[in-house]
Amino acid sequence: MKLEQSVLEFIDAHRQEAYDLLLDLARIPAPSNHEEKRAVFCRDWLECQGAAGVYIDDALNVVYPVGCAGNKPVTAFLAHSDVVFPDTDPLPLSVENGRIFCPGIGDDTANAAALMMAAKYIAENRLTCDDRGILLVINAGEEGLGNLKGVRRIMDDFGARIDEFISFDDHDCRGVNRAVGSRRYRVAFDTEGGHSYTAFGNRNAIACMASMIDALYSIKLPEKGKTTYNVGTISGGTSVNTIAQHAEMLYEFRSDERESLDIMERHFQAAVEFYRSKGIRVTVTPVGDRPCSGQVDEEKMTELMTRASAASVRYFGREITFGPGSTDCNIPLSLGIPAICVGCYCGALSHTRQEYVETDSLLPGLKTAFDLILHHF
Repeated sequence: MKLEQSVLEFIDAHRQEAYDLLLDLARIPAPSNHEEKRAVFCRDWLECQGAAGVYIDDALNVVYPVGCAGNKPVTAFLAHSDVVFPDTDPLPLSVENGRIFCPGIGDDTANAAALMMAAKYIAENRLTCDDRGILLVINAGEEGLGNLKGVRRIMDDFGARIDEFISFDDHDCRGVNRAVGSRRYRVAFDTEGGHSYTAFGNRNAIACMASMIDALYSIKLPEKGKTTYNVGTISGGTSVNTIAQHAEMLYEFRSDERESLDIMERHFQAAVEFYRSKGIRVTVTPVGDRPCSGQVDEEKMTELMTRASAASVRYFGREITFGPGSTDCNIPLSLGIPAICVGCYCGALSHTRQEYVETDSLLPGLKTAFDLILHHF
């Protein structure tokens, strides 16, 4: 779809507003599971633009349903509000040399701002579709231990009515069309511990955990698909002269093949049971479970990918390179719903405090978002 001249004129006339929105939104702290401040900001901003029926659900999604009443099929557009950073104070932002620097500015704030501007256009012009509903969502819980809580709630609420799903959550003309599944665990070790001199010989929870980490890193990976593993955090102990009674870690494994994910699960559980058999108390708590892709209509997937790539060519001058990834699309793809993830900006250093977006990429990013969202109107 090529944007009509009136839409292009709207985008051009509101470039400064879009820029200001991005800066305002980027400063608002939004760690996963604590997106309240951004949710309120987004809801209030959308209401001020005339978005009728916008609401915050109990997963902290900001939902703007357009013509979604009844039983019509629904196309969903999402961009997530949470960032990977734990800050609860305003996030530091600076603009220099054609770049906007801020933790989370690209992932996923720039995409969220583009979606909100498209929502503004729809609300101001009171657009509706005759044959389907359009669902615009600033969703929570995409990052880390958010465990995709936002999109899970959207799928629960709208279910099988969603027959198309586009997540704005990438950059530099990259896209996701296949779900990388993952399982995440908090693993805690407890031993008798004691004084480092007088109780020497007692088992040390840190040493036991380190031994298990070594075992997990020695596992032979499944051959099917791409499979990875990672121990992301470790903690424990009391002091330098104390044999640690408690230690814990966060462990995950990922794969784009369900069969390989199941193989890794069996390896992990076998390692846990080995250490339990030695009398060590090992407590395993699941903290994340992202599914792999299910059976999805290839023709419909191709149509979605072609549509998105054509928009990217129009405004960025490059086709989208699609591949596997772990995004909000995991949930609809696992349910057999055609879903892709694409981005609306250029930038770098995602998930670091030096993250930035290229200011010159914001205009083509806006046009890309409008192009995809207005397709059915």
